[in-house]
Amino acid sequence: MKIRPGGRDDLTVVLAVIDDAVDWLVLRGSGAQWGTEPWSEQPANIDRIERMADDGGMWIAEIDGVCVGMLHISEEPPPYAPAAAERELYVHFLVASRDYAGRGIGRQLLDFAFDQARQREISLVRVDCWSGGDGALVRYYEGCGFTRTTPFLRGEWEGQVLEQHLSH
Repeated sequence: MKIRPGGRDDLTVVLAVIDDAVDWLVLRGSGAQWGTEPWSEQPANIDRIERMADDGGMWIAEIDGVCVGMLHISEEPPPYAPAAAERELYVHFLVASRDYAGRGIGRQLLDFAFDQARQREISLVRVDCWSGGDGALVRYYEGCGFTRTTPFLRGEWEGQVLEQHLSH
């Protein structure tokens, strides 16, 4: 798998991966996570992905030239996350293609984020995720070495901030 910087040219393939993920989430009863409608048909979500493509924090995972995932990172947390006491790298978005499930794409993208943090001499990596449903997404991040910090609500959307301290 190759990970490369992403940009506006990747919008169509990234939205297709997200749309497939939304379909999968709806099928497993987790439509509250990212909604039940394709992101590619929602102007607000298209704008969100465009902003990620424009700010230099988007990374694309590819296998044989095919987009199989996307990561967005920044040294700025989202406005709803409590401030960290130290410099951090924040994982704002992570999605992996359902067509390549079981290949560890999400984990490889997280490992890439950890490497980016180390290169920037940052020891704290944080992420937030949907904590609703059966809590599987929180457990996924815990399995990747993150620990829970702050739960939050954005309207009715239940979220959890997690963090991991890295050794250099």
